[in-house]
Amino acid sequence: MARGPGKGERAGDAPEDACARLQAWPWTCNGCQHRRYGCGKALRCEYSAARAQTLADGLLSGARRGVNAKEYDFERAMATIRSDVARGLSPAQIACGRADRFKVHPTTIYRWIAAGYAGMSDAELRRKVGYKPRREPSAAKPTSHGPERSYKAFSALPEEGRARAAEMDTVIGLSKDSQCILTLYSRPCKVQVCLLLPEKTSSAVAAALDMLERAIGKPLFQRLFGLVLTDNGCEFSDTEALERSAFHGTARTKVYCCDVRASQQKGGCERNHVELRKLLPKGRGISFDDLDGRDLAVVMSQLNSEPRPSLMGLSPTAMLEAADPEAAAALMDALGIEEVPYGRLDLTIGAVDRDREERGLPPLA
Repeated sequence: MARGPGKGERAGDAPEDACARLQAWPWTCNGCQHRRYGCGKALRCEYSAARAQTLADGLLSGARRGVNAKEYDFERAMATIRSDVARGLSPAQIACGRADRFKVHPTTIYRWIAAGYAGMSDAELRRKVGYKPRREPSAAKPTSHGPERSYKAFSALPEEGRARAAEMDTVIGLSKDSQCILTLYSRPCKVQVCLLLPEKTSSAVAAALDMLERAIGKPLFQRLFGLVLTDNGCEFSDTEALERSAFHGTARTKVYCCDVRASQQKGGCERNHVELRKLLPKGRGISFDDLDGRDLAVVMSQLNSEPRPSLMGLSPTAMLEAADPEAAAALMDALGIEEVPYGRLDLTIGAVDRDREERGLPPLA
């Protein structure tokens, strides 16, 4: 109910024949002995604290509803957000990359998208619609490595050594493809290296590591990939060949393996494959047999130019250049990686197809 006159004020609104309690403070029937029984007055007024609090809360909520911005500025911001989401960028990256144009928290962008502003919906966010039921567990397969290369042995290493380790895995295309992609993920800088393998075998992996070692030199290879954590795939079974240097057969790295069906132990690599799949998505009929080195250079340039919230808004290439300029220059020159400015970032297959079109090649999808 509306507030009555204060103590000492005149009623004004109460009719002359109203109860005397309504013509003086506190202007309500609260406290009257006839409140519930025996009251024959036509006009009654009761105060409810719970009802008054509900009305007050509704008033405050209504005052804060909507967006605190001018209509034109908000429409322009939403157009920018929609354009960036279409390029595969996450709300966190948009909030960081567009901070000079509008200051907004990533959760606010998520809320705007969920509310349907600018015709958007959660279906445009890959992570919200990309989940699927897990497969039923199968019997564990025996591993080819001994306890000296187990995850337990890796966990026993000093924390500094584990923090600078690289994570290695492979990504496949269609089931009929011969070629696949070998990925090397640097934990400290989040740099993702992608190497094309002619086949998914241990000898092909060893040859790819040999090529990379010759391109950047053994000292830099050991600084970046001197400690590697991988899974129990057949392509990593010959650990001695993977560890053997291309120069005089000496050791270049130390390989450790995760436990069986425990890919979360190299979660950084697995999470970065989500970004890789934005550029080479599943279910689009993309054959990895059509890929070449230039395609992977485009993929790595886009992936490693993403601003990462975990790196305080820096990209992996910028982080590597700040930490080790010599290694960054050698790695980027050897693999054709370029720093892509935010305005040209495109985390979709369109980035690869445009480059292929310039080279006179058909699109992948």
